[in-house]
Amino acid sequence: MTVYPGQARVTRRGALDAAPGEQRVLVGGLPPHLHADSVRVSGRGPATVLGVDVVPERNPRTPDAALAGLEERRDALRAVLQELADRHSVLEARIELINTLARRSGGTFAQALAKDEADPARVATVADALAGQLGEVLTARRELLEAQRTTAQELDEVDRRINDRDAYGTPDSTAIAVDLAVSEAGAVELEVSYLVDAASWESRYDIRLAGSALTLTWYGLVAQHSGEDWPECDLRLSTARPANSVEVPELDPWYLDVQRPVAPKMAARGAMDSAYGGGPPPMPMAAAPAGYSPQSAPIAESFAVAEHGVSATTYQPSRPVAVPSDGTSHRTTVASVELPADVDHVTVPLRGPEAYLRATVTNTSEHTLRPGRASIFHDAEFVGVTELVSWAPGEEVELTLGIDDRVRVERELVRRSASKAVLGGKRKQEAAYRIKVGNFGPRQAKITVVDQVPVSRSEAVEVRELTLTPEPAERTDLGEVTWKLDVAAGQTVEIGIGFRVEIAKGQTLTGWRD
Repeated sequence: MTVYPGQARVTRRGALDAAPGEQRVLVGGLPPHLHADSVRVSGRGPATVLGVDVVPERNPRTPDAALAGLEERRDALRAVLQELADRHSVLEARIELINTLARRSGGTFAQALAKDEADPARVATVADALAGQLGEVLTARRELLEAQRTTAQELDEVDRRINDRDAYGTPDSTAIAVDLAVSEAGAVELEVSYLVDAASWESRYDIRLAGSALTLTWYGLVAQHSGEDWPECDLRLSTARPANSVEVPELDPWYLDVQRPVAPKMAARGAMDSAYGGGPPPMPMAAAPAGYSPQSAPIAESFAVAEHGVSATTYQPSRPVAVPSDGTSHRTTVASVELPADVDHVTVPLRGPEAYLRATVTNTSEHTLRPGRASIFHDAEFVGVTELVSWAPGEEVELTLGIDDRVRVERELVRRSASKAVLGGKRKQEAAYRIKVGNFGPRQAKITVVDQVPVSRSEAVEVRELTLTPEPAERTDLGEVTWKLDVAAGQTVEIGIGFRVEIAKGQTLTGWRD
């Protein structure tokens, strides 16, 4: 099996003892929606391939043995539920009969006792007998209801497993018919390959940071519901993307025009045509169906063997992998690489007190890492997940590796004042902020602090006497200010931001915030 990001190529091999002459060999029980154009036949032996056909196989029931077993189990459970329902009806009838007898005998005995015509001991005996029978029947009903509940749960589980295997489609399958001309009797080996959809693999990663060492482990999750189970076999994961049509795209003319008004009586029709691409709207579609020792050596991991091609790479896991046709994911380890990382912290106090651990990493491996979700660990501690984009060899990326609570950040307003405009003068507003950055970790930390100062968009508003201490490392025309600090363990550093805003007389300031 060679699994691509959205398809898979299946290769089957077998041998037969062939007699001389022309004959047809059927390779059956294949997925009903395989790509007929992708079928290829090769082999070894005293035979010539005269032709290859892809033909449908009509089956009264599914040829999938595992699915057939599930369907038999489902039918048996349905029969058990029907039997339990019949027994429940019988018990309900007995309960109704006992209750009716109790009501009638109760009235009769009451009248007889009133006339001293009945023996109280006999009345008690009959009452006890009816109560005992009713108790037995009620107990049996409770046991029956419990059996029904348990059986219904088993049936629900079987139904879900059948749905996982996409069983409610047609039971038909596909066969590949190979016409052979055999020159002499002997063994003929055939190899048949074909492409199927409904199969894929995706990437998952573990990123472990220990100090400044970053280890990235790459996993492949393989899933398929093509209609045939894949046994343990030679499984390969490929980054190639087989295309249904491989053609260089051509460009249409790029026209510029002026907007023309739409005639009023055609406006409604024009809107409808544009919504449906011209012509009448489509008919509504029906809804789709729903002994451990701390001194022991760490456990070793096995990795896939990479085969690099011109435009794609194929990874062969170290052991055979079985993938049933139920859509569940099966994980195999692709690779593990040690990457050099420049680790620092970055914080934006205006948005929150969190300090994010960041690693600037260069992909020094030979692998082009595919997009996928990555689980982040600091030593053995899980701290969160992130999404990796496609990452080529030699490319540098920044990875945000979660929040580091050992770096504390606080931003506070320490001064704010406003003055009224004097005659012919300007109104003034002043503000000052203090940012405290504390490193409570065991070692010195590089911390990038990003904040901002206001920028005027009007001649009537001026920002003056801007004070930034210490001097920032970077400052943009849009007011973003960046400090790059080296903070020793146990040390706290303060940053000061101060400014004055002058507003022209008669103007109202907007955008101010504390």
